[in-house]
Amino acid sequence: MTERLEADGGLILRPWDADDVDAVLAAFTDEDLWRQSVESVDTPDAAAAWLTARARHWEAGSGYAWAITSRAGVVLGNAEVTSVDHRHGTGWVSYWTTRPARGRGVATAGCRAVSEWALRELGLFRLELGHRVNNPASCRVALRAGYRPEGVQRKKLRYGEARYDVEMHARLATDRRRLSS
Repeated sequence: MTERLEADGGLILRPWDADDVDAVLAAFTDEDLWRQSVESVDTPDAAAAWLTARARHWEAGSGYAWAITSRAGVVLGNAEVTSVDHRHGTGWVSYWTTRPARGRGVATAGCRAVSEWALRELGLFRLELGHRVNNPASCRVALRAGYRPEGVQRKKLRYGEARYDVEMHARLATDRRRLSS
């Protein structure tokens, strides 16, 4: 199974490893990122646990997470396919970038590379993702990576006391493979 992916813009995607604790911890100090995480990633031990969880998912065949890096090895973000269901040929795609990497096409390149890998290597048929409707940047990533909008789930997510609608997108193996940036 391919573990290293090349993406648009000269980016490299590689599985996360135990040496990435500092990069994960630094990424999750960004409020936009930490408030969306299911688990708290606010200490070196928590970052190590986050990395261990990704390794366990990979070993179990239920999820595959990659660090998106520059050619020089600087971690710029994460792209992953989780909730892999081989029986139905489905998976859930998500992505995030570090603050300095935002607006540079990193999330789009990572999402596109992971999606194409999941359709090709895992043989999945349907990939899904969702984003808060008040996050137009994430919507642009989804659209540029070939995901089509399918509807809105009302008040699905809660951060603090606020609830947010989520727009759902999907990409099928039968959809056109690549869209222009």
